Amino acid sequence: MQVLQIVPSISLIYGGPSQMILGLAPALARQGVKVTVLTTDSNGDSGQKPLDVPLNCPIEQDGYKIIYFRCTPFRRYKFSLDLLRWLNRHANEFNLAHIHALFSPVSSLAATVCRRQKLPYVLRPLGTLDPADLRKKRQLKQLYAAILERSNLAGAVALHFTSIQEAKVSERFGVSTRDLVIPLGVNPIQKAGGEKARSLLSIPKDVPLVLFMSRIDPKKGLNLLLPALEALLAEGLNFHFVLAGTNPQDPSYEEKIKLQIQASLLRSHTTITGFVTGELKSALLQAADIFVLPSYYENFGIAVAEAMAAGTPVIVSDQVHICQEVRDSESGWVGATDVSELISILRIALQNPSERQRRGLLAKEYALKNYSWDAIAHQTIQVYNQILSPLDVK
Repeated sequence: MQVLQIVPSISLIYGGPSQMILGLAPALARQGVKVTVLTTDSNGDSGQKPLDVPLNCPIEQDGYKIIYFRCTPFRRYKFSLDLLRWLNRHANEFNLAHIHALFSPVSSLAATVCRRQKLPYVLRPLGTLDPADLRKKRQLKQLYAAILERSNLAGAVALHFTSIQEAKVSERFGVSTRDLVIPLGVNPIQKAGGEKARSLLSIPKDVPLVLFMSRIDPKKGLNLLLPALEALLAEGLNFHFVLAGTNPQDPSYEEKIKLQIQASLLRSHTTITGFVTGELKSALLQAADIFVLPSYYENFGIAVAEAMAAGTPVIVSDQVHICQEVRDSESGWVGATDVSELISILRIALQNPSERQRRGLLAKEYALKNYSWDAIAHQTIQVYNQILSPLDVK
C-alpha cells in the first residue's frame, strides 16, 4: 500500500497536531505501509527562519520518505506551489492520501488536486470544525468553506476525528461524509528524568509541581488557571507552577500572560520555560505532580495523553475531548471551564499525594495500552484497507 501523508508543517514549534505525523508515519512503515510525507519548511509565522532541510527531494527516515517544499509566497499560511505541482504529477503513484488540516491553503488545494486526479483522500480537521473554532474569523471561514472546504469535505472518502466528542460536535456544512475516530498516539518515556528537571529549574523535591505544557493561546484556559493558582497560594497551599509553551502565531498574547504572572502572587512560584522539546520535555512530564489543561475546546489533547504516558495525573476541562477517557480510567480529574471549580479540583489534588500517585499509575497504564503508535497504526491500516476494498460499502 502506497500512502501519502500531507501536512502544512511538522515543525516542533506548531505542537502536537502537526507532529503526530512523526509518530504515525514510522508506525505505519513498521507494519508494511509505504509512506511518503509531503510538507513545507515552515517553522513559525513571525520572523523565524525556515527549517534547515533539503527541499524537493525524498529524505529517507525511520522507514518512510519525507519531502519538504519551500513555503512561499504566503509564509503565514504555509502555502507551497511546489508541493501542489509535485502532487499533481505523482498522485497516480499512490493508493490513498491522508490530509491533515482544514482551512490551510496547502491542505485545501491538495484535496482539490487529489479529487481531480481521482486519488482517494481522508481529511483530518485538527479541531477546525469545532463550532468554537469556527467562531474565530467567522465570516472569512464561511467564505473559505463555500469556495473550497465544502467541496473537499464532500469529496473525501472519510473524515478522521481523534475523539468521539470531536466527531459529534463538528460542523459539516451540510455534507454527509463517513466518520473515522482514531486517537493520536504517544511515545513512552524511557528514562526517569524527573529529578533532573527539578534540579535544573531549582524546584525542591517536596514542593508539588503543577505543569501547563501546551500552546499559549486564549483557548487553553490560562485565564482560568492563573487566578485559580493565585487563590490557592493565598490560601497557603505550597506548589511550583511551570508554564511550558509558546505561541509563534500570537506572540503578543504570550507576552500578556508572562506580564500577568510577573504582576501577581505567582511570580515567585513560577518558572516560565518557553517552548520545550526532547529530554527536557520528557523530564518535565515525569517531574510534574499534576498536569493541567483547562481548555475551552480541544479536539484531542495530545499533551494530556503524553502526561498520562509519563505517569502524571491530569486535570482537564470537560471541553478537552478525551475527558471521558480521563474520567472513566480515573487518570485524573475533570471539571467545568470555571475558576471556582478548578480551584476545588486543584485543592483536592494538591492536598492528596497518595491519590495523585494512584491516578498517575492508572493514567500510565491506560495511555500505554490505548495510545501506543503501533496500536493506532494497526487501527489506521484496517481503515485504509476498508476504504480501498472494492467490497467496502459507503
